[in-house]
Amino acid sequence: MMMDQTLEAQPQLPEVGFPHMLSSDCMQQMILVQVNPGDAFTIPTEGGHIQYITGPAPLPMLSHNGSVGPIYLPPGYMPPVMEENGMRKMMLLPHALEFHPSLPPPPPHLSHYPPHHPALLPHPHIYPPEMPPHYIHHMHSLPIYPEQELMCHSMAMPSLKVQDQLHRRLKDRSPPVANANPNTNGVHLSTHSPLPKGAPLALHNGHGKPPMPSPHPSRHSKPSGRTRATPPSDTESTDVEAEKHKAKEMLSNVCKPSVSGLTFHSAVLSWCPPIPLPARDPTGADKHTHTHTPPLLCYELALSQNGTDGDYRPVYQGNDTTFTLGDLKPATHYYARVCVACRSIKGSPSVGLQWKAPNDNGAKITAYLLECCEEKQSSFKEVYCGPSKQYKVVRLTPATRYGFRVAAKNITGISAFSEVLSCCTVGCAPPAPSAPALSAVGVRWVSLHWSAPCGLVGRDPLTYTLEMEEPEGFQPKYTGEEMCYTVNSLERSTSYRFRLLAANADGCSQPSAVVEYSTGADAPTRPGTPQLHTPPQPHRIHTIWDAPEDYGGSPIMHYILELSHTDDQWEVVYTGPQQEHVCDGLEPGTSYKLRVYCQNQGGQSQVSECLSVQTAPVHPGPCRALSVSGDASPSEITLSWEAPECNSGLDVCAYAVEMADSVDATHIHVYEGPDRSCVVRSLLPATGYCFWARAANQAGWGPWSDMFEASTAAGPPQPCGPLVLTVRSPTCVNVSWEVPPCNGSKVYEFRLEWGLLGGSLQVIYHGPSACWEMTELTPASEYCCRVQAVSEAGEGPFGEITVITTPPSVPATVECVEEVSAESVSDSTAGASPSRLALRWKEPCCHGAEITGYNIDLGEQLPLSVGRINHHMLENLQPNTTYRVRVRALNSIGAGPYSCPLRVRTPPLPPDPPSLECTVCSPHTLKLRWGEGPTRTPTPRGTHYCLHMQTGGDRLVCVYSGSSHSFKLQRLSEATEYQFSIQAVSSAGRGPLSPLYSFSTTRSPPPQLKAPKIEPVQWNMYSVTWETLQPMKGDPMLYTLQLMRGKEVERLYRGAATSYTWQGVPTGADWRVRVCAGRRRPEGGELWGPYSPGTALPALPDANRDAKSVANASSSSGQCHRRWKLTDEHFALLVLVAFGVVAILFAVLIQYLFLCKD
Repeated sequence: MMMDQTLEAQPQLPEVGFPHMLSSDCMQQMILVQVNPGDAFTIPTEGGHIQYITGPAPLPMLSHNGSVGPIYLPPGYMPPVMEENGMRKMMLLPHALEFHPSLPPPPPHLSHYPPHHPALLPHPHIYPPEMPPHYIHHMHSLPIYPEQELMCHSMAMPSLKVQDQLHRRLKDRSPPVANANPNTNGVHLSTHSPLPKGAPLALHNGHGKPPMPSPHPSRHSKPSGRTRATPPSDTESTDVEAEKHKAKEMLSNVCKPSVSGLTFHSAVLSWCPPIPLPARDPTGADKHTHTHTPPLLCYELALSQNGTDGDYRPVYQGNDTTFTLGDLKPATHYYARVCVACRSIKGSPSVGLQWKAPNDNGAKITAYLLECCEEKQSSFKEVYCGPSKQYKVVRLTPATRYGFRVAAKNITGISAFSEVLSCCTVGCAPPAPSAPALSAVGVRWVSLHWSAPCGLVGRDPLTYTLEMEEPEGFQPKYTGEEMCYTVNSLERSTSYRFRLLAANADGCSQPSAVVEYSTGADAPTRPGTPQLHTPPQPHRIHTIWDAPEDYGGSPIMHYILELSHTDDQWEVVYTGPQQEHVCDGLEPGTSYKLRVYCQNQGGQSQVSECLSVQTAPVHPGPCRALSVSGDASPSEITLSWEAPECNSGLDVCAYAVEMADSVDATHIHVYEGPDRSCVVRSLLPATGYCFWARAANQAGWGPWSDMFEASTAAGPPQPCGPLVLTVRSPTCVNVSWEVPPCNGSKVYEFRLEWGLLGGSLQVIYHGPSACWEMTELTPASEYCCRVQAVSEAGEGPFGEITVITTPPSVPATVECVEEVSAESVSDSTAGASPSRLALRWKEPCCHGAEITGYNIDLGEQLPLSVGRINHHMLENLQPNTTYRVRVRALNSIGAGPYSCPLRVRTPPLPPDPPSLECTVCSPHTLKLRWGEGPTRTPTPRGTHYCLHMQTGGDRLVCVYSGSSHSFKLQRLSEATEYQFSIQAVSSAGRGPLSPLYSFSTTRSPPPQLKAPKIEPVQWNMYSVTWETLQPMKGDPMLYTLQLMRGKEVERLYRGAATSYTWQGVPTGADWRVRVCAGRRRPEGGELWGPYSPGTALPALPDANRDAKSVANASSSSGQCHRRWKLTDEHFALLVLVAFGVVAILFAVLIQYLFLCKD
């Protein structure tokens, strides 16, 4: 079975909302209006005219921009709504008409009169498939397709006759419309050339603005006074439909392309149009009539390496019939095919089927029944019934899977259907997308966005490739499914060209139109620091500055110069392209700051560094309002004035005043300073003077003010003459003076001022007398004095100062006599002593004669003379004695007065050592006692004692230091002599050591012996044995054995032996035997130790037993007695074992309790 497939895309209009009629889902709205006979339908056109359509007539209408214009319906119309293939339609039909069951009922909320909108235009030849058949015969049957789809599908070329008929029908039914506007609703223009002048077809695709309707009447309209259009007849609609099918079949019969110029990597393909096109003359005019303009054909060349597998990719789209293939592989089979498109008429995919005749079973096959089923449908429908064994199924949907089956038919019936043949029509590459649009632009980036191409067939996702032109050509910058992208790493202020390609599983589209966008400019760098072009003037500054180093990719539009008089307020004084400016109207002598920045298309630069400049100052004006402040005195006048009105921008730094006796006399400079007032002194009483004042700043002195005249008042007396000073003594001076001229007023008082030279003068006398005696002066001192006369007119000036020096005298009183440590006044290492005192004082005033020495008075003794020093060490004093010390200075004149007495006391002598005695003596301890006082009560501030013991080598070691009067030494050796010395320590110091005291420890007695052992020897005879002790330090040992019963004690033995046997044991069982050891001292005498524990006598045996039996019995009895007797050692051991067991039990119990707690 052979199959032939042709690619075709279904028309798909952009989804536009229709808010005035239905919900705001983005779907295109279509209105079909059925006008009844005798009724009129009125609709406004875009130009503002009113178009009247009379019935009977069908009127399809399409909304281009999502809103509906006003529709004026006759009474009885209603708008039912239906939806098909993503397109929402509304039919305005009378109530009397019966709708097809598939049409939904009209929404109750829709108005019969939607608001006016000029975008609702008549759009003929688009019908809903659910419309009943009795409506269709009233409508035209010529479909209208979007123009952007013509470049991507195989098309058929209609004849010129069919084109003329279509053109006439369209012209009669609706006004001609222009090509689609690429800027409306994201629809892109087709890349082929526009229609030639006089083209027969100019149909819009539902996205652009239709032109104004033709003012000429339609060729089907009748000349009548009524404004009604003649409805088309059924015959005309049928002819147009037939002619359309015929044109599609003609466009589908395109010849195969021929190959020429075949090389290793390229081939030239050429093909012929499906019908011969009329030739054109050199001027471009058609040789036929101008009413038959040749149509514009568009060709698409697709290439594949798999033959009929359907993997074709478009390699060329255009109007030429020749194309050169490049970049081919050598020795490789390629398959090529050509599709033809003619504006708004196109071919459709087709499948060529053939089958073999089955067994007829005796009856001739009369026909074959071919049925087709789309993959989305479950039922088959008949597509062919005839005797032929092959058929070409056309008008299929691209990229759709179909199932075919065939059955044979004879006179007896229809056979069973064959197996279903499944095949798929090929898809198509997407149309060329619209050019990418600019979303945003930056200095180094450009953000672009785009929309999906219109007229897509299939639902495969599209992949977009954004290309940018570079020196080697257009290079891809982005490939993906997103519909926006930002291209980075670009140069600033540079133009770039971009284009867009769309691709799906069936191939890649042609590139979009090339667009050119430019990156933004960057802000420039800051300009140079402003500089002075000329020296600053008092009222203007001429400044210049350098251009920025980097312009930011855009020329500088203007510079902005700012001026500031303060740090936080800036004022723009210039904006322009020049790099210099003269700032006028400034204040003289004022500091200003200048800075500049610039702007270009990229923005504003940073401000430059500031230039600090000060305008040139000018001289101030004349001083104003010169006057006298207060009353004028006889010898001075106080002048004051106001600052000049014009200070020239600088503060006045000084004022000057000049004076003259008259206008023509010589001017005398009397004042210069910052104050606006001055006192002119040394004037004559009752005399007139002339004064002038002027001001100065940094620029210089201003002009003199107007002359001002002032007079002094009557004057006080003249100064007194020289003073006469007579020295009476070093502390007394007599002062006298002469009476001065009184200047017309009587002098009634004199004032004498006296003081040290260089110090302040104080009035020490005022009265009418012309002499005065000064007392209590300091010898050898310089004094100055002056006198003033006072009259009724006032106080006269002081006379000349007279200086006098008093004669020298004895030194002044010594001050600051104090006691200090001996180390601070003596270089010797000897410390403080009870017989020494250190004194220090401050050297007094010498009164003009150098001090030669000092006298120190201690009271009863003669004064002690020392040299010119300020300290002295007094020696050979009595300890613990109070002295009254005075000091006076001596010079060549004599001895000065004594200082105030100072009471000092010598420290006491260190304490003597106390007597030492031994109160308790034992073999290993010695308890010593000294002094008189409490034995163990320490005194906090009393005397401390240090007890020393002599060791080997005559070395004394302190064994005790404290305030106690006794101490016990332990761990000493027995019968050993020890030597001790004691020393007392108090606040007066450490006393001397006492003589050595010798004390000896006693001999220690022997230790206690163990209990003696008793063994019976024979009847009434016992043998007692005890342990032996070694001699202690060479002293022999003695033993004493005693027999006791109750309080009765009897000595049995005394000697050096360690055993004893005796007879005649007294009767009774309560006798016990004990023993003690003693040591014999060399000097005579014995030292006994403690007795041992007693041992009871064993029981006596029977008389008729022999000695051996008695001995055995005695031994056995002794063993038995020793076996059961509990001695002290045994008892102590038992106590120790019991304590250990109890301790272990407690430890285990405590550990157990702690573990349980954790």
